[in-house]
Order: sequence, then structure tokens, then C-alpha cells
Amino acid sequence: MAGVSGTNDGLQLATFAGGCFWCMQPPYDSLEGVVSVVVGYSGGDTTNPTYYDVLRGDTGHREAVQITYDPSRITYAELLDVFWRQIDPTDAGGQFADRGPQYITAIFYHDEAQRQAAERSRQELAASGKFDRPIATQILPYKSFYPAEDYHQCYYQKDPYNYGSYKRGSGRAPFLESTWADE
Repeated sequence: MAGVSGTNDGLQLATFAGGCFWCMQPPYDSLEGVVSVVVGYSGGDTTNPTYYDVLRGDTGHREAVQITYDPSRITYAELLDVFWRQIDPTDAGGQFADRGPQYITAIFYHDEAQRQAAERSRQELAASGKFDRPIATQILPYKSFYPAEDYHQCYYQKDPYNYGSYKRGSGRAPFLESTWADE
């Protein structure tokens, strides 16, 4: 499936880097029309990187999620809307407590339609007045995706206490709550 927008069964792929991948999986897992969400590494040139390779910050990869979805049940635009509501799109140096190139946000488009939708959604967010700083999230062509190690998959289910503590302690949960409280 990697490398193409559509799959043989009519499903499509979306790939987003939103800082810590643990925090990006739950919002997509619960959506109608999402078939699967895999956490992993995307955007770099290193083949089959490990978590510790990516953690060093020199592989070019970012922590990311790859979503397989049914476009007849959920649109790419809807997936983008969820993405923007999970991150601080104005932070060019990482996300919350996680700093470095491996935590910088990005939308990895799989085809021209996704690129255009991503550009449009970024422009709409910038024009919304929601943020007083420029939107820093990059829109980049998809290169590759490597699933993370098993212990990272569905971490929020495997260790809900530590996941919840991390999400709150990193600053992500308080930021999202205050930013989107009125919506």
C-alpha cells in the first residue's frame, strides 16, 4: 500500500506528522470510515529506521501516522480537519515538550488532489484568525512510511495511565483544550 494514494480495494492512504505519534492515533482510530491507523516514521531517506534512529533527529524521518480510510465514508478534508485540531500548527520546532526535526508537523500528500486539499485547508486555517502566528506545518510529497515497533502501536490502549500523563504533561492536552474549547 505504501507509496500510492489508492489501494486495490478502493481504500486510500493519508499520512500526517503531528509530533508524538502516540497522541495522533486515538483521534483517528475512533472515526467512522477509518479502516486502520498505524504509527511510524515518514519523510526521510533512511530505510527501515528504528525508534532510536529517528529519536536522534538525523534520519529525516518524523513520527507520523498512516491512515487507511474509505473515501466513500470519510473524506480527506475531514481527516485534515482532525489533524489541525491535534497540533499546534504554528510551532516550527516540534510539538509541545517534544523538540527537534523528528517532531515537526507535516502533511505528506500522496497525490495532487491531496496536495491541493492540504494547501486549501492550511489557507483556511490561516485565514480563520484562530492563531496569531503563521501556520508552520509543512505540506510535503510522500516518500515512504515505516511502521514503528509493536510497543508503540495503540500505546494509548496498552498503557492508558502513562499515555494520559504524557499527553497532559507534554502540554498537548491543555493547549488543545484551550484552543478548541469554544468549538
